[in-house]
Amino acid sequence: MKTLSVESGETSHGTHPENSMINGVTILEFLLRFLAAGGTLASAMAMGTAEETVPLLSQSVLLNAKFSDLPMFTFFVIANSVACAYLVLSLPLSFYHIIKRADKNTRLILVTFDTAMLALVTAGASAAASIVYLAHEGNANANWSAVCQQLDSFCERTSGSLIASFASAFVLILVIISSAIAISHC
Repeated sequence: MKTLSVESGETSHGTHPENSMINGVTILEFLLRFLAAGGTLASAMAMGTAEETVPLLSQSVLLNAKFSDLPMFTFFVIANSVACAYLVLSLPLSFYHIIKRADKNTRLILVTFDTAMLALVTAGASAAASIVYLAHEGNANANWSAVCQQLDSFCERTSGSLIASFASAFVLILVIISSAIAISHC
């Protein structure tokens, strides 16, 4: 009697479901990283170009608002610009992880910087959100009136920029989660 070590129809070099799952997670991470870069770029550009001038009581008195008048908006633009630059620069390494399963060290470095960028984007968006809230609602205790009735375009642009920035922060959270999943399966 002849015994076969390999049953008919089975091979030892089949694809493992775990490898395809990791490849899917790595591709998702790359796409999310690209999406976050686009969101931070859009929010930085929208805030950086926010400017409006309107006449107040007469044509001789003009109310001018631009992002650079407020340090919180300047910080917001810088924070989103730095995060965008990092995300664009990290795309090649993320793409490398798709092609070749890299070791945990490069993935850990990306997760560390991703977390720092999440903190930076969240800090910038939170600082700008406080000013946008004051622009919309004012503060009766400090005798600050809402200015969004006069500066409608400026307020719409800054609010839209905040939405894009907070959406980018959420996408960065998803990037970190997907990176953690990939690291746990390396």
